[in-house]
Amino acid sequence: MPSARTASRRRPLGLAPFLWVALLLYVAFLVYPVLNSLWTSFTDKNPLRAESSFVGFDNYTEMLTDERLRASLLFTVVVVVVVTLIANAIGLGFALLLNRQSVGYRVMRTLIFIPQVLSGVIVAIIWRSILTENGLLNAVLQRIGVTSAPVSWLGSTEMATLSLCAVVSWITIAFATVVYSASLRSVPPSLYEAAKMDGAGAVSRFRNVTFPMIAPGTTITVVLCLITTFKLYDVIAVLTGGGPANTTQSTAYYLIQLAFTNNLFGYSSAVAMLLLALTAGIAYLVTNVLRKREARL
Repeated sequence: MPSARTASRRRPLGLAPFLWVALLLYVAFLVYPVLNSLWTSFTDKNPLRAESSFVGFDNYTEMLTDERLRASLLFTVVVVVVVTLIANAIGLGFALLLNRQSVGYRVMRTLIFIPQVLSGVIVAIIWRSILTENGLLNAVLQRIGVTSAPVSWLGSTEMATLSLCAVVSWITIAFATVVYSASLRSVPPSLYEAAKMDGAGAVSRFRNVTFPMIAPGTTITVVLCLITTFKLYDVIAVLTGGGPANTTQSTAYYLIQLAFTNNLFGYSSAVAMLLLALTAGIAYLVTNVLRKREARL
């Protein structure tokens, strides 16, 4: 009969080691950086100086009078709202159009998802070449007679903001299409058959069957679009460089400039904490609202 020690040695380890590894990685790459950034936000840390001092809430009070920070927050909110609305509306439209099982529709769904798998830098480089004054878009518009002179898509605040929203929407539409396509597949066909037997038309079936059934997909898409766009940096860095005249700087772009151009690690950490709190708070609020909407539907 095996002893207790032998039985203990033969006992399977199960998933416990993987759990500890996952927990260790979570602490090392998420919890520690956040706590370290929080501590840095209470200092005047500068990489060009050997020592840094504790300054309390000075960095946070400085944010109250920082006009560039205020402008970047306003610009970020505008882009977040526009991109989230466009991505969800067009993504749902594409998902409805491509909700078929043939090979051709599968290929089209794959092609639509390509912008999501590309690096934001690559996407921005492609669109920057298209949107220059002698780029492809102006050439097409002039050829078909829409404009007589090249449009400066990145030269003014309004056009640069419009161009930026269009490019970021192009990326997030891909993600929204995939999520909505998966949600549409989860709708039982029997519900559509029952609605048809009750005489419901296409619009009525969408409003009373499709829309309520894809509510969880809507929650996921809206919240992830919000979070992704709040962190927007790479597309702005390549497409507009924050210009013209710093008018297309997102808060994420601004804090990177503070940290690695102005060497203000302490103040940029305070801005990072503000962005983290803002993103988490809005994501939590929107998630709760959409969850309650799911329950009502």
